[in-house]
Amino acid sequence: MRICIVGAGISGLATAQAILTRKPDAEIVVFEAGQRVGGKVWTEASPEGYLCEGGVNGFLNKIPRTLKLCEEAGVSPVPADTSAQKRYVYSRSELHKLPEKPPEFLASRLLSVPGRLRVLYELVAGGTDNPDETLAEFGTRRLGREAFERLIDPMASGVFAGDATQLSLKSCFPRIHEVEAEYHSLIRGLIKLQRKARRSGKKDTPGPGPGPGGTLTSFANGMGTLTDALALQLGDRVRIASPVQEISRNGGHYTLLLGNGTVEECETLILAAPAHAQAGMLRSFDLALAALLEAIPYPSLAVCCFGYHKKNVGQVLDGFGFLVPSKEQRAVLGAIIDSNVFPGRAPEDSILLRSMVGGARSPQLARLPEEQLIDRVRNDLRDILGIDAEPDFIRIFRHKKAIPQYVVGHAVRLDAINTIMQRHPGLILTGNAFKGVSLNDCVVNAEKTARALFPQPGTGVPM
Repeated sequence: MRICIVGAGISGLATAQAILTRKPDAEIVVFEAGQRVGGKVWTEASPEGYLCEGGVNGFLNKIPRTLKLCEEAGVSPVPADTSAQKRYVYSRSELHKLPEKPPEFLASRLLSVPGRLRVLYELVAGGTDNPDETLAEFGTRRLGREAFERLIDPMASGVFAGDATQLSLKSCFPRIHEVEAEYHSLIRGLIKLQRKARRSGKKDTPGPGPGPGGTLTSFANGMGTLTDALALQLGDRVRIASPVQEISRNGGHYTLLLGNGTVEECETLILAAPAHAQAGMLRSFDLALAALLEAIPYPSLAVCCFGYHKKNVGQVLDGFGFLVPSKEQRAVLGAIIDSNVFPGRAPEDSILLRSMVGGARSPQLARLPEEQLIDRVRNDLRDILGIDAEPDFIRIFRHKKAIPQYVVGHAVRLDAINTIMQRHPGLILTGNAFKGVSLNDCVVNAEKTARALFPQPGTGVPM
C-alpha cells in the first residue's frame, strides 16, 4: 500500500513518523508546496544573533506522545525559564499580573471589587440551553462582563488570534465545556479535579486555564529543530516545492496532479495541509467537501520581532509577556519577551520582543505596509512597556491565513465533513483545522491516524 501525505508541517511530518514507527516498511511520500518544511513552525536565526519564531513558539510538555516524538527525532526539549509563569494583561493603561493562586486573584487590581465578587458568583450562576455558545456568551454568563473583557477575551487572542464573540466554546475549549456540564460550576469543578489529582498522586494538578497544564517547552535552536529533524529522518520521502493541484480517484487509487505536471498514485491519501489548501485540491473531486473546508476561517496575522540593546531599554518586563483585551483598541494582540523565556534568543547584551498584530479582531492591520505596521507596533510598545528607543533589529513574518478559527457551527461542519468522508475510503483529513490548533493536538491526531491505519506498532523508523 502506497501512502501519500500532502503537507510537511508538523501534522504531515508527525503522521509520517507515526506510521513508520508502526510499519517501518511502509511506502510513504510527503509532498510540500513550499520551499521548506515546518508549516507554521518557522524558525529563523539572524546574522545579528537573534533567534526568531515566526509561528509556533513552544508546546506544553505534558503530552507523552509529543515527548516521545522528540525522542524518536533525536532532539532534546528545553523548558522555559521559571519567569515565564509570570504573564500580564494590559488594561486601563496598566499592566496587571495574571493571578496564579486564589489569594492573588482576591488582591489583583485586574478586576474591580464588584468584578471579583461577580466571579465568585460563578458557583451558583445559571446554565444555558444554547448547545453552541460563543466564548463571549459563556464568559459573560458564568464570570460576568468584566471578567470576560479582561480575561477571556485576551485569552482568545492569545490562543487563536481570535474574536471571542465568534469562537465556539465547545469546539475551542471542550474541556471547559465538559467541566461545566459535569459540575455545573467551573470553580467547583476545578476544586474537585484538583483534589482528585492529589489523591491519585499526580504532581501536576489541573489549573484554571483552558490548557492541559505542563511547562512551556521548546529547543535550544528553536521549534524548527523538531520539524527539521523529522524531515531529515524521512529523507527523500519528503519532496518540497511539490504542490498538489488536483486530486481524482480511479478505482482503488487516488491520483495526484502536481504543479510540475507529474502524476502520483496511492491507495491511501492523507491531507495534512491547511483546510483552505485542502479545499483547493479537492474542488474538482468533491465540491461539497471542498466548500465545507473552505468555510473554515483563517484570518491574517503578522508576527513582529524587535531586538533592542539592553542599554537602550533596560528591564522591560520580568515575565513571559502580555495580552491586550480588544476593549483597549490597540494594534498588538499581545507580545512575548522571547529573551526572557528561552536562552539564546538574543545576543547577551540585547532583548527580543515578539508582537502579534491582526488576527480575527483586526486582520487588515496584519496587511499594513511595513513602515505603517512597524509604527503601530512601536507606538503600542511605547505606551505599554515604555520603550521609546528604535529597534536595533526588525524581522516581520506575515501569515496571509494564520490560525483556523473554530467559530460557532464548527462542530456541525465537522459532522458534515465526516458524513461526506464516508464516500471516500482511503482519504484522510488531518491538521489543526479540525480538533485542536496546538502542536500537541497535531501530534496526538497524527498518532491517531497511524493507529487507525496500522493498529499494531512496529520496531521504529529506518534511518
